[in-house]
Amino acid sequence: MKAVIIAGGLGTRLRPLTYNTPKPIVPVVNRPFVVHQIEHLVKHGVDEVILNLHYLSHEIKKILDDGKQWGIKIHYSIEEHPLGTAGAVKNAEQFFDEGPMVVFNGDVLTDINISKVVSFHREKGATVTLTLTEVEDPTPFGLVLTDKNGRVTQFLEKPSWSMVTAKTINAGIYVVDPKIFKLAPVGKPYSFERELYPTLLEQGAPIFGYPSQAYWIDIGNPQKYIEAHQAILRGEVAVKIIGTRINGKFWLGKDTHPDASVRFAGASVVGEKVKLGNGTEIGDYVVLGNNVSVGAHCRLERAIVWQDTKIGDHVHLSDCILGNKCLIEDNVVIERGVVLADGSVVKKGTRLTS
Repeated sequence: MKAVIIAGGLGTRLRPLTYNTPKPIVPVVNRPFVVHQIEHLVKHGVDEVILNLHYLSHEIKKILDDGKQWGIKIHYSIEEHPLGTAGAVKNAEQFFDEGPMVVFNGDVLTDINISKVVSFHREKGATVTLTLTEVEDPTPFGLVLTDKNGRVTQFLEKPSWSMVTAKTINAGIYVVDPKIFKLAPVGKPYSFERELYPTLLEQGAPIFGYPSQAYWIDIGNPQKYIEAHQAILRGEVAVKIIGTRINGKFWLGKDTHPDASVRFAGASVVGEKVKLGNGTEIGDYVVLGNNVSVGAHCRLERAIVWQDTKIGDHVHLSDCILGNKCLIEDNVVIERGVVLADGSVVKKGTRLTS
């Protein structure tokens, strides 16, 4: 089976993290995000993945190559200019075959059972099957209304609260008949949510919704990115974590050997070749990338630190994200949602809060 991952966006909501790192390879528990998506698709029988790319596509290709490391074939479809969700998939039409295929939004972290969605699609004789998930606030998303048999009756894109009669949203994971892309124009922006699916619905095409209780999150902004890490570390969503798990609580990467005075007080992931200074405490929901250096008597909690960053002595990090190759000098406090770009330097004694 084939799958398309729509991953051509600029990642503007995740800036400044995405100035140098395209969103598909932003690290999630120290592995490129798109790798988690690919591994999940492979688990459910996908053997060819088509990646729709635009921004910094060469960086993504360097990591994924041809897909052999996962036993699959990866094809690349490059957008010269943004084409919208359906237009982006249309752009990869040369790689389609006759059978149904999975379409996966490049922002979504989930462990939904894709095999069951595909079986549901075949049983219903559907042209399109959308996975649906419930959220507390559906107004930023696309609301999908269905009848008692699961057939879609209406789409409401980013509805106001006065229009909300249910909280089931389009989860950005579809099984589709490739023939639907005959309706999409070549080389022009075209949307699944606002154009293609409503057109199919008007034509009477069998569009069904598959309700899912599986974990689902759009990681497209820093707060959701942090929440996704916390869910992984709580075991709410299944992804592969590299390292050796210690005491059922934290993971240590290869060539990381903390001193006995280092205290691990919660669920955390520490990458390869990480140095931790004497008396440092690693609290809940901390992720340290490869080659990170942390000084003595530091306290880290709910912090994500990308690789090659150096942290001085007596530093306190809380509820923050630090990009690659940052330099944090001694006696610094960084807290409350601060996000630092790659290469940031924070001088001794500084306190940063949002």
